[in-house]
Amino acid sequence: CTFLALGTHFGKVFLLDIQGNVTQKFEISSVKINQISLDESGEHVGICSEDGKVQVIGLYTREGFHENFDCPIKVVALHPQFSRSNYKQFVTGGNKLLLYERNWLNRWKTSVLHEGEGSITNIQWRANLIAWSNNVGVKIYDIGTKQRITNVLRDNISLRPDMYPCSLCWKDNCTLIVGWGTSIKICVVKERNPTEMRDLPSRYVEIVSAFETEFFISGLAPLADQLVTLYFVKENSDQMDEEFRARPRLDIIQPLPESCEEISSDALTVRNFQDNECRDYRLEHSDGESLFYMISPKDIVVAKERDQDDHIDWLLEKKKYEEALMAAEISFKNIKRHDVQKIGMAYINHLVEKGDYDSAARKCQKVLGKNMELWENEVYRFKTIGQLKAISQYLPRGDLRLRPAIYEMILHEFLKTDYEGFATLIREWPGELYNNMAIVQTVTDHLRRDPTNRTLLTTLAELYTYDQRYDRALEIYLRLRHKDVYQLIHKHNLFSSIEDKIVLLMDFDKEKAVDMLLDNEDKISTDRVVEELADRPELLHVYLHKLFKRDHHKGQKYHGRQIVLYAEYDRPNLLPFLRDSTHCPLEKALEVCQQRNFVEETVFLLSRMGNCRRALQMIMEELEDVDKAIEFAKEQDDAELWEDLISYSIDKPPFITGLLNNIGTHVDPILLIYRIKEGMEIPNLRDSLVKILQDYNLQILLREGCKKILVADSLSLLQKMHRTQMRGVRLDVFYCCIAFESYSFVVVFHCRHMFHKECLPSSGLLPGVQFCNICSAKKRGPGSGILEMNK
Repeated sequence: CTFLALGTHFGKVFLLDIQGNVTQKFEISSVKINQISLDESGEHVGICSEDGKVQVIGLYTREGFHENFDCPIKVVALHPQFSRSNYKQFVTGGNKLLLYERNWLNRWKTSVLHEGEGSITNIQWRANLIAWSNNVGVKIYDIGTKQRITNVLRDNISLRPDMYPCSLCWKDNCTLIVGWGTSIKICVVKERNPTEMRDLPSRYVEIVSAFETEFFISGLAPLADQLVTLYFVKENSDQMDEEFRARPRLDIIQPLPESCEEISSDALTVRNFQDNECRDYRLEHSDGESLFYMISPKDIVVAKERDQDDHIDWLLEKKKYEEALMAAEISFKNIKRHDVQKIGMAYINHLVEKGDYDSAARKCQKVLGKNMELWENEVYRFKTIGQLKAISQYLPRGDLRLRPAIYEMILHEFLKTDYEGFATLIREWPGELYNNMAIVQTVTDHLRRDPTNRTLLTTLAELYTYDQRYDRALEIYLRLRHKDVYQLIHKHNLFSSIEDKIVLLMDFDKEKAVDMLLDNEDKISTDRVVEELADRPELLHVYLHKLFKRDHHKGQKYHGRQIVLYAEYDRPNLLPFLRDSTHCPLEKALEVCQQRNFVEETVFLLSRMGNCRRALQMIMEELEDVDKAIEFAKEQDDAELWEDLISYSIDKPPFITGLLNNIGTHVDPILLIYRIKEGMEIPNLRDSLVKILQDYNLQILLREGCKKILVADSLSLLQKMHRTQMRGVRLDVFYCCIAFESYSFVVVFHCRHMFHKECLPSSGLLPGVQFCNICSAKKRGPGSGILEMNK
């Protein structure tokens, strides 16, 4: 809005700028100006007065309209697009609602839109919709379709319309807000379904919200999805039982379907408010700007929506620094950086004064940003108040860095009182922030007083790592058995430094050490590891065992030594080792196992060396395990072993039971049954015999099934071969394999050889059956084909 048009009770109209300065003055009448209307462009103004005068004035042109009526004209409203040539329309309201239109002959045409319901008290025009109020209610007229859409009745008919006039405002092109007395209604204009029209208007109105307020409404204006309301307030006196007029109120409310929620409320101080009535106040607003004008007979109060700067100032005044800083950061584009820092510094000072040093230090990250001077000032301030520890974890350590002396000062402070905190800073801070050698020297001095302090030793190792003195770091890590020793070795390729420290590494963590050594055989050879572990056979076994698991052939020259190591430290893995190794000396292995009476291992070695009968004997005599003996005999599949097993078991009923249950598929059970002594009591004999019969029956069924499948497959393949051989053979070019003369008959064999019938030999032994001479000759040998042809 660039100006304000103001009418007086003395018939004058003033144009004021937004500071209240008069820019233009119009002498319209000698009596009260009732209404002023501006189009959206602000180029034309419509004015009506109590003596019936109506004028439309072009502020930048000589264009205008003047008319005198014989009755007071209460309201006037220009078309919002009046400045455009095809929208020269306006309406006036007195006893009638009149529409004025300028036609193509540049003459004004008048139409009566409504009459007969008393004086028109308010008109609001938006797009194609005209809303007006009279003594009965509010009407809406669609100028596009020339139809009246609705009639919203007045709720409280006891109030005089001239004393408590209706307030109207459009929120948008389809939403009208009606305020009358203490009632507010929000009406939405909607399109009617074409199937429901009949003789009805094409649009209708739906009231989406209706509620009562505490005070009388003098004006309304939209504010986003909320409402700005100007209230005329009457209150009861405490001394006397009577009402008096209070200061008007400007409230922001949130409409709900049947009620409203108060967002804010301000009482306005205007002159002579004690003498004013509800009709003496007006609320106007500027579309597109959050400016609101409260007009009283003596004053104009301009209100605007508070912006972020106002909000921040209020927060600072209330010492709500956290919220002020957040608000400043949100609106950073509109606030200078030094203003944000100013707010932030005020907040930091406030926190320090409260003694909340950690929060103050945390805020330094946001507030100080990349201002190194401010950072160093804050560090020295925290040092002065003895709170360097509080700010240490928030110091910049990325692209922005303070002077090394600042970081060293904080590290020295931690070394005096807090070793753990010192170690944390060393881990978190990049080594480039400070003079590494100076800090190493300081830590060394402290270790002279406390040489076994694990925290200091670990930190010293990290400092050596930053300084690329990896050997010294490795020594400390091994001494402390620190978990990072393996990472250090891998990261910096320190394998040449650990050749004489393999035992220490394995004492610390055998699994990790062995995995590392095996993964890096190209850097530390197997021979070197075996040499270093020669005096620690239990560690040597762990290494060689994992080596064997990875590759059965790599450490083959140590397989003989491994036999003793397995026997001594890991017998459960001895037998798998003997099974998988193809380089193991069997005689030595047998000797070791026999010395230690390892029966299972000895049995395996005897069988592998070919002495299966001795192996079976050990199973039966020393293990006395018939199931294992039967399993062994099955693996060897030797008839003599089965005979030995039967002979050994024939006088042992439990063994006979085991044989009867398992022998059926390898040896004829009749041979065993015939050799059982008459009268011998055998456990579970009946079940064993039943199982033998069942197994035998199953074998017969399997054989019959296999036979049927074999016959079916043979027949199917024979039929397929017969069909294939019966197919015709296409001959593109005929070449006889013997003669080139032309004959009447041709014979083609399935092998694709072709002959004249006369060139083929006689049928021979099988009358009517002929064979390919060439293929038959290949089977009989060289020269046979020639002999055949001579025949």
